[in-house]
Amino acid sequence: MSEPWDCVVVGAGAAGLFCAGIAGQLGLRVLVVDHAPKVAEKIRISGGGRCNFTNREASPANYLGENPHFCRSALARYTPADFIGLMRKYGIPFHEKHKGQLFCDRSAEDVIEMLLSECEAGRVTRWQPCKVLDVRATAEGYDIDTDRGTQRTARVVVATGGLSIPKIGATDFGFRLAKQFGHRVVEPRPALVPLTFDAPTWAAFAPLAGIALEVGIETGAGKKPMRFLEDLLFTHRGLSGPAVLQISSFWVPGQPLRIDLAPGRDLGALLREAKGKSKRQLGNELGQLLPQRLAEAWLQRAGVEGGTPMPQARDKDLNALGTALGRWKLLPDGSEGWRKAEVTAGGVDTRELNQQSMESKKQPGLHFIGEVVDVTGWLGGYNFQWAWASAAACARAMAEAQVAAA
Repeated sequence: MSEPWDCVVVGAGAAGLFCAGIAGQLGLRVLVVDHAPKVAEKIRISGGGRCNFTNREASPANYLGENPHFCRSALARYTPADFIGLMRKYGIPFHEKHKGQLFCDRSAEDVIEMLLSECEAGRVTRWQPCKVLDVRATAEGYDIDTDRGTQRTARVVVATGGLSIPKIGATDFGFRLAKQFGHRVVEPRPALVPLTFDAPTWAAFAPLAGIALEVGIETGAGKKPMRFLEDLLFTHRGLSGPAVLQISSFWVPGQPLRIDLAPGRDLGALLREAKGKSKRQLGNELGQLLPQRLAEAWLQRAGVEGGTPMPQARDKDLNALGTALGRWKLLPDGSEGWRKAEVTAGGVDTRELNQQSMESKKQPGLHFIGEVVDVTGWLGGYNFQWAWASAAACARAMAEAQVAAA
């Protein structure tokens, strides 16, 4: 058996590569293993191929989990400005698209090449594809059985991500390993995912697939329901777009969505005003305020005659129409699941991890970073920022521990 590694990182995605690069440059002897044939495939396909690599506005308020304060320390110690500085160091051009979301100008490949260069600078060894068959704790650390032989290491970093997008190699390895060493795993569920509706409910709206508009969307009960103002997209099976992806992380089965199809506008008042000025039909007038096909489908569904001339429309009917469009309440029957989910909510219980080092409180030398833990960000670069921050916290802590033990 070869000389023991200081650290074996399992997973060559965003968090795994970033952690390995930092740890290597801080003097650790690092091996990265990943079962997938392609490196960082999730980075490659993210952001439409341009990788929404962080968000300028990232803060703990943009993350959810059963232990919501866990992410504070790591996010404070490695900020969006830190990663932006690294991008600039490598001369990678980027732009802000919307609400603090930063994207590569050219391609997500720029981020992947940067991470690989960081690993090269740290003399990191990478085996890919290489499957981990078993992990066993020993007196000196861990023995890891792989399909390239057994490796010994002082520490193991689990950066295997979640269950989202199985076609690019997502597995439950990290969750199984956590349970093997006595960790609780918060039930994983698809997040940032389109929502679906049963066929009878959706029959009137399925033909609208492709229509998009800005909406206010809300779910939850009590004094602080979650609400977002974003674009919504109609699909053949339900709703998608940033508004729905955002709310999906907070939606609970059996809980309705409340959608304002004209946020910031009183459609009833606008239609009453048009009544005194326009001789158009109601369907055409409403089509000036909403996408035309949506207006027609809504009127048909509501049993309202779209051909009614505006001067003949009753004020109370216009008010009712405006109210209904501003308070659309509907109940999803599920989501598009793991194949369409951008990330996984749930994961390794963070109450059993050290927030400074991401190290297990149950098993010394075992660390969990990135999506595999129960920290889930909003849509818009927040999950990548968590990958960078948790990876940096872990790498620095491992290096400090090695120095202290020397």
